[in-house]
Amino acid sequence: MALMINDTCIACNACPSVCPNEAITEDDPIFTIHPQRCSECIGETGEPQCMEVCPVDCIEPDPEHRETSEQLQSKYDRLHH
Repeated sequence: MALMINDTCIACNACPSVCPNEAITEDDPIFTIHPQRCSECIGETGEPQCMEVCPVDCIEPDPEHRETSEQLQSKYDRLHH
């Protein structure tokens, strides 16, 4: 499942640089995770790096973009090969 950033985001800019898929962009007023690019870091680190660095825990699973581990790995592979 792709991740999403909820409205408790403080736009601290910690998450974009740790995303291996460049799925996080600055929006107004908070950051956005693009579900077509988010693999929850499967294929890279295995743990969502954005969640690891978020100081306010505003990143959560996006219920509208449910995916299996295999689908997330396939997405990562398409983005990096």
